[in-house]
Amino acid sequence: MIKLKIALGGNMKKNAFNNEKYLRMQSEKILERIQQYNNKLYLEFGGKIFDDYHASRILPGFEIDTKVKMLCKIKEQVEILIVINANHIQSSKIRADIGITYENEVLRMIENFERMELYVGSVVITHYEGQVAAKSFRTKLMNMNIKVYLHYTIQGYPTNIDKIIGEEGFGKNDYVETTKSLVVVTAPGPCSGKMATCLSQLYHENKRGVLAVYAKYETFPIWNLPLRHPVNLAYESATADLNDVNMIDPFHLEAYNTLTVNYNRDVEVFPVLQAVFNKIYGYSPYKSPTDMGVNMAGFCIEDEEMVVSACKQEIIRRYLDALVDLKNGKNGEEVSEKIALIMNHLNISISDRKVVKAALEKEEISKVPSIAIELSDGVIVTGKTTPLLDASAAAILNAIKHFSQLKKEVLLISPNVIEPIQDLKEHLLSENKLRLNAEEILISLAITATTNPVADLALRKLPLLKGAQAHSTVMLSYSDKNVFKKLSIDVTCEAVNSSLK
Repeated sequence: MIKLKIALGGNMKKNAFNNEKYLRMQSEKILERIQQYNNKLYLEFGGKIFDDYHASRILPGFEIDTKVKMLCKIKEQVEILIVINANHIQSSKIRADIGITYENEVLRMIENFERMELYVGSVVITHYEGQVAAKSFRTKLMNMNIKVYLHYTIQGYPTNIDKIIGEEGFGKNDYVETTKSLVVVTAPGPCSGKMATCLSQLYHENKRGVLAVYAKYETFPIWNLPLRHPVNLAYESATADLNDVNMIDPFHLEAYNTLTVNYNRDVEVFPVLQAVFNKIYGYSPYKSPTDMGVNMAGFCIEDEEMVVSACKQEIIRRYLDALVDLKNGKNGEEVSEKIALIMNHLNISISDRKVVKAALEKEEISKVPSIAIELSDGVIVTGKTTPLLDASAAAILNAIKHFSQLKKEVLLISPNVIEPIQDLKEHLLSENKLRLNAEEILISLAITATTNPVADLALRKLPLLKGAQAHSTVMLSYSDKNVFKKLSIDVTCEAVNSSLK
């Protein structure tokens, strides 16, 4: 078996974000909140819990699995409650970044949590109205010995407080039995009903004489950075399709005369939350949306300049992605226009992403779709579409040749290996595109490496591609995008269909 490793040397990139400090501070803050409120905390977990790529891109040094690592530090007190919207099950809603349905993502989450020895107590299906697919999914979970509870749509939620806090509101919902002091409420995606689930539990706990409390863990926007800081603007660009807007928390300003940043949805719903707290407890434990948060990320930034640069690049990537989504009919023009305004505010443009120009110049010379990759040492390599390889495969091979100090002309994989694969694709699999894509070429390279020392040398350089930047002159296939993601290469592309070139 070939194991890919990189020797750690003195040329390692400096991190702008202190991940170890964050793990320590974040876990301490959550434990403090648990102890502060009678040892029963329902913590709404926002964003991606296992693979927060956005945070890792704009806070260099933030590891994609930092959130779940933090939970592992206090696992003895943690119980996981996963929430999924019945309407999302019925419509087979897809988590776009990894291309699987929300119900399959719930199964993946359960498997990952259990692998990390984090206790998954139950799944709550919200907005349940007898949807056929939701019934089927419930049965599937129960057959896996997973507890499943049902929460229902409440007419007038979230404004009709008298109805919500009563037998026709939260009272209709199943009470979720929990055993740990920290109940982490998470979901496969947005609009799943995490907050409503937490509030429903507070209502039922209070009826049973338990004084539980609610808090929120969202990494962005970062409350103790300026409103228009690039970190917070990068968050706005990432959620442009949701119409999220960062704003000064007016409740915190009034209560403490201190400027903090939150976002519109939390600010808008806070008066409702206060009313819910008052109805349940007779008082509100929080004076502002910021008070509800337990995010310590702002205290762990150690290189402001590097973070600002990373955020600007992320915003440009988001703009290019929005243009592709517009081309594919996934979003309207308002999304890219909103990000364009953010770019104007920061005085940045597409030209600030070096690989865009390099890729377009390569295509102009070669007359075929091309890709450029900017490596960690600043060198830009390119690849073009050929009869044997697509541009993604060619560019990746050229990148690892660079790190192996091999000339571009060196053949890592013989055409004698590639041609039988093409023959298989054409005559047995009836595929139209015979050239090998990035995944196929890496598999071929791995096989070749077992007998070819040069191929083995190049294969072992793949981990060095982590953090590289890439741009394609045509829209990429899902397979190629997935390979770039697994290699931790941040890739963008032109909003041009490859079939038109």
